[in-house]
Amino acid sequence: MLKDMGESLMNGLMLFLCMIWGFNFVIMKLGNGVFPPVLFAAFRFLLGAIVLFGLSYFKKIPMPGKRELKWYILCGILQTTYFNIAIQISLNYISAGLTSVLTYSMPLFLSLMVHYFIPGEKLTAGKTGGILIGIFGLFLAMNIHLGENIWAPILALSSAVAWALSSLIFKKKLQDCDNVQFTTWQMGAGAIGLFLYSFSFEHGESHWSLMAVVYLLYSGILASALAFVIWSHILSKMEASKASISLLIVPVVGTLSGFLFLKEDLSAITLLGIILVLSGIWLVNNTGSARSTLQNQRFLIGKKDKY
Repeated sequence: MLKDMGESLMNGLMLFLCMIWGFNFVIMKLGNGVFPPVLFAAFRFLLGAIVLFGLSYFKKIPMPGKRELKWYILCGILQTTYFNIAIQISLNYISAGLTSVLTYSMPLFLSLMVHYFIPGEKLTAGKTGGILIGIFGLFLAMNIHLGENIWAPILALSSAVAWALSSLIFKKKLQDCDNVQFTTWQMGAGAIGLFLYSFSFEHGESHWSLMAVVYLLYSGILASALAFVIWSHILSKMEASKASISLLIVPVVGTLSGFLFLKEDLSAITLLGIILVLSGIWLVNNTGSARSTLQNQRFLIGKKDKY
């Protein structure tokens, strides 16, 4: 019964996380209308880091050691700085729905990475087939015509690669770290990188208003501080490929939110590509999951026997 309650809680956290991140693509698109895009991301993660530093103070979470800190900074550069530069710039050239699909194709790349670096998560024929279906779906979802700039979708896609690499580092090097500590410091380091980029390359003006503050509060507190702590918690409790299955709902929410709230087009070819991407990710994360779970259980039992 306790196990069922734990699984229900984890599923609830996943759904909550995906709803927050999916709708955040609409918020980011709106935020780009009142702030330079990367500066908006910098303010967002600065606010998130401040909230988490306050939480760390009240919970008396210790400072990270030198070993952890170097990985926190690297993850901050990948997961916060580069990731957000890529998607914020992409949002100015392609739709929120398409950006969300390309960004949340991350499980495809994470599954490829863990095949080589995480024991018990090897690629199978089913997972390989899912990756191929997903990649084909990405090309359809891009819906690129001759003469159009292809760099914006590629930039959005690179954000997924950076996030996957950061998740791999977390699984390999930071599995036992405090989730709030990790999120706080990687977010703070990433925010510094975003401010440096914005001050160096952006020249737009900020237009402060009540709605601008609302955009920052949603993106900074809900979609950054809270959501990334939840994601780190999920990633620490589950195998990497299985954890990322929660992200299947995000591009769906992002696409539907863009269609409903931003009146973005939803063409048949883009919809087909989205369906193929989601199908590929589903296959990657579900094929052989039962066997991986059994292997992880045996591994944990073996660790207990040692002690």
